[in-house]
Amino acid sequence: MGKSATVPSAEHPPADTSRRWPIGVEVQPGSALPCALPCAHARVWAPEAGRVELVVEPDGRTAVLESEGNGYFSGAVPGLEAGALYRFRLDGRERLYPDPMSRFQPDGPHGPSQLVDPHRFAWTDQDWRGRPIAGQVIYEMHIGTFTREGSWDAALAELAALAELGVTVLEVMPVSDFPGRFGWGYDGVNLFAPTHLYGDPDAMRRFVDGAHRLGLAVILDVVYNHLGPDGNYLKCFAGAYFTDRYKNDWGASINFDGSDSAPVREYFLTNAAFWIGEYHLDGLRLDATQSIFDGSSPHILTDISRVVREAAGHRAAILVGENEPQHSSMAKPEGEGGYGLCAIWNDDFHHSAMVALTGRMEAYYSDYRGTPQELVSAAKYGFLYQGQWYGWQGKRRGMPAFGMPQPAFVAFLQNHDQIANSARGLRLHALTTPGRMRAMTALTLLGPATPMLFQGQEFAASTPFLYFADHQPELAAMVGKGRAEFLSQFASIADPAMLDGLPRPDAEDSFTRCKLDHRERESNAGVWALHRDLLRLRREDPVFSAQRGGGPESGQVGGLDGAVLGEEAFVLRFFHDGEKGGGEGGDRLLLVNLGRDLTLPVLAEPLLAPPADGAWTLLWSSEEPAYGGCGTAPVERPGGAWRLPGHAALVLGPARGFPRESDGAGGNTTPVIVVSKSR
Repeated sequence: MGKSATVPSAEHPPADTSRRWPIGVEVQPGSALPCALPCAHARVWAPEAGRVELVVEPDGRTAVLESEGNGYFSGAVPGLEAGALYRFRLDGRERLYPDPMSRFQPDGPHGPSQLVDPHRFAWTDQDWRGRPIAGQVIYEMHIGTFTREGSWDAALAELAALAELGVTVLEVMPVSDFPGRFGWGYDGVNLFAPTHLYGDPDAMRRFVDGAHRLGLAVILDVVYNHLGPDGNYLKCFAGAYFTDRYKNDWGASINFDGSDSAPVREYFLTNAAFWIGEYHLDGLRLDATQSIFDGSSPHILTDISRVVREAAGHRAAILVGENEPQHSSMAKPEGEGGYGLCAIWNDDFHHSAMVALTGRMEAYYSDYRGTPQELVSAAKYGFLYQGQWYGWQGKRRGMPAFGMPQPAFVAFLQNHDQIANSARGLRLHALTTPGRMRAMTALTLLGPATPMLFQGQEFAASTPFLYFADHQPELAAMVGKGRAEFLSQFASIADPAMLDGLPRPDAEDSFTRCKLDHRERESNAGVWALHRDLLRLRREDPVFSAQRGGGPESGQVGGLDGAVLGEEAFVLRFFHDGEKGGGEGGDRLLLVNLGRDLTLPVLAEPLLAPPADGAWTLLWSSEEPAYGGCGTAPVERPGGAWRLPGHAALVLGPARGFPRESDGAGGNTTPVIVVSKSR
């Protein structure tokens, strides 16, 4: 992959080098430069400097880089081999700085950079073709807490179980190096260097290569809206990396559209392509895109979408965005005025589900009621707010999303932010009843959106997920204070007794308590079986796997519709598109009741109508004893009334081979049949 084809740059490095990327320090082939010794080539943007030197450690020998006259300095560094440590000196000053494009920081962000030769790793995934967004099941994970060891190699050993479960895409929380002993990764400062805390660069490559062997795609969460407050040396090379023209809640905004922004854009576009090219990643998850400010055209997100796909080449690439205001344009093609991402997180679904499961309506849950209609609408249309007034923020929220493909919405019940925002890091199963949790899990995993699980959700992990960040004392105190202020938007957490007991982000215990114990797969085997069976049903049933939604664009045939059946109960009907084949065919009903047992003596709802000249049979129940449920009584009662069990979800499909009883007028009075489950 050539640099100019993937990462456009107004200022290219000298043509007599064998560089892959326009910036950084790269090992050069023996014939690439006139060096008798092993050689590297360095190129760095430092427009405010008059002299730039590369200093090799620990011997202190230097190589003076030549000014290109455009803010860039470059040159050969004879004798610099893979594994060597180095830093840069600017204008002869004593202070040395790590490489802005360092591929590895073995001693952390404040230490020297290490020269890495990415070609030494023996990849085995040559036949891997990636995964498109349609049909996928995402699993968000944090490498530092996914296992007790907190390493790439330990995480790799657990991936076979996830593949067996039915997960298809791993979404790894940020790994760009950051200061301290632990952290979420959103305060990264070395964007090209996987943190030394989880292993060396080849350990990350082994993880990706091993995931591909298991059929798992890997996408990386990246932060392009700010850099962390400690160890950020980009500003020492060029103040133009940042701008104060935009307000940003997390620090200085990135300068994507102001003076001298071309090299800044080049830096971040190179980073996006770098993860795909050098680590064979299958895409990116873009953090807080609402804080990636760019008034120019094309928008930086559009360019990121393009370079990621170019870097992927013949492989499919996945680009997922987090966007708090839920602008549907993020996931629309550039030709339709969008930014070209594949999917966007659906906070509306999460917020409504949380209210339904917990009854709490504080802070950003204030504008949700968790009603059956909200959950039906989320299944049909994706976002609930598509331009309506949003009282919590005092402004309109969202934009029209009708016509967006259902895989473009990422639906989840838990993620790193939302669990941590419970103050104690409690997982959702600890905040609701087991039956409700099973029912809502069914809605999430069988619904038409792209489902996402958070690590440990698949076995109801007993470990919390807290906010943790190891900083120096003064900064740690500021971070802790800011965290408490953020959580104070929840009136219950603002209670002094709660605030006094908030776990400190910099406490080591806040980190170690979050490490998963994978032995809980066995002790909580029922929860694991629930997720496994639902994902199998989603994958193998042609009606659920079609991922067709509702709305005026889809119609009913081959689509999805829903109706409210009670105060806390609803039905979704998944219409089978016979023209597209799909095995046995026939529609599916998903009945969800989050309240008490509900009897429906009157069935004046066409979505409950049986298949033509047919009847319904039970395919799956969340009350299966193997899941910890209490068993499932027949849905249809004597006389024709339906009974929906409380705190449960049922899947019905067309019955086969049942006796028919005519009403003498061409009708069919055969009742709903509850036979042995076919799955």
